[in-house]
Amino acid sequence: MDTPSRLPPSLHEALTGRFGTRFTTSGAVCEHHGKDESSHAPMPPDAVVFAQSTEDVAAAVALCHAHKVPVIAFGTGTSLEGHLLAVKGGVSIDLSQMNRVLAIRPQDLDATVEAGVTRKQLNAALHDTGLFFPIDPGADASLGGMAATRASGTNAVRYGTMREAVLATTVVLPDGRIIKTGTRAKKSSAGYDLTRLFVGSEGTLGIITELTVRLHPLPEAIASAVCAFPDIAAAVDTVIQTIQLGIPVARIELLDTLSIRAINRYSKTALREAPTLFFELHGSPAGVAEQTEALRAIAGEHGGMDFEWAHRPEERTRLWQARHDAYYACLALQPGARSITTDVCVPISRLADCIAATRADLEATGLTAPLLGHVGDGNFHMLILVRPDDTAELEKAQAFAQRLAERAIAMDGTCTGEHGIGLGKRKYMAREHGEAALSVMRAIKQVLDPLDLMNPGKVLPD
Repeated sequence: MDTPSRLPPSLHEALTGRFGTRFTTSGAVCEHHGKDESSHAPMPPDAVVFAQSTEDVAAAVALCHAHKVPVIAFGTGTSLEGHLLAVKGGVSIDLSQMNRVLAIRPQDLDATVEAGVTRKQLNAALHDTGLFFPIDPGADASLGGMAATRASGTNAVRYGTMREAVLATTVVLPDGRIIKTGTRAKKSSAGYDLTRLFVGSEGTLGIITELTVRLHPLPEAIASAVCAFPDIAAAVDTVIQTIQLGIPVARIELLDTLSIRAINRYSKTALREAPTLFFELHGSPAGVAEQTEALRAIAGEHGGMDFEWAHRPEERTRLWQARHDAYYACLALQPGARSITTDVCVPISRLADCIAATRADLEATGLTAPLLGHVGDGNFHMLILVRPDDTAELEKAQAFAQRLAERAIAMDGTCTGEHGIGLGKRKYMAREHGEAALSVMRAIKQVLDPLDLMNPGKVLPD
């Protein structure tokens, strides 16, 4: 049932006329579009438009621009920094029905998709091509949302992030104009790189409606492994040595004892409850076999235990599904708790120092916070579990998260390796980039979106 709209009556009428039943002010629908996986309280939009084409998005954006009403893009709702919260109300444009794979070009190793296509959907469409799309943030996120937040995930150490994966985009600008950025050429020196401007902009400069992405050949051989260690330091030293020796691992994931305990309970696994690394190697059978022995030797030097390889697809799938379920497994450690989830990233040479200092800080606070992450590229997460009604605990957790972000920045790292800025990390932008660089970002925002209608309240500090 629709609730009384807070939109200007003329805009409500125009959107109804243009979209019919695909425009709604239903309280339940708006509530769904005003929350994500973050710890932020829901902030629902005033209305939702379900777009089915770039032209739909352009029409909705142009109407909202004419009425000076904010617009927020919505993909699958899996963001972790409050990206899609309607802090100033407005209209949420749901792109989930824009889910067509428009073209797959095996000869050129690329594909063009609408923004609502999810990574699993694209890989299913690639099933018989011998190719795959490697960016894997865990959640089955939409590719448009992944581009907007510059997502990465478990495969980033080998295949890079969405920054490297996106070749071209179609974008609806804040006034409703449609532009195309980039080409399918593998390189270009033609003008400003607008594609990289919109990838990572979190919907604050425009809405990505289509994108062309790089694909990769399926590896001839894949092997996954799990190995426990006597302590976190030994596991981290193994990671650092592996990367510095140039072993071409596709994934290296670290989980601490508490994370493994949570996974065992949630996913019914029987892993040793100790700091653990998950590895995956891609390549030829001979190359994978050689790299396997090199990894085994490195892990052994650092006290690695229970080093076991999974070669069969079903075994690998079960192993990585358990890793991907770690977020929900850790939440289940404290039923009713919410997670303030961090995702700092530092140079690999500073990883051990950053984790050691963070764990010492955590022990001093008394908070519960499992550690896990994509440590092959220096990225790790702390899932700080808090009771939503415990103000003191929440303040303690936020202070810990702030110290962690500042620690990573001080080590020439970043406050967010993959989740993005959203609402929660705007206060670190000046510290990480400097006021001069931040002024350039504000200038770009002012030129493209002078009315501040595109996902307002995100990325840039007030």
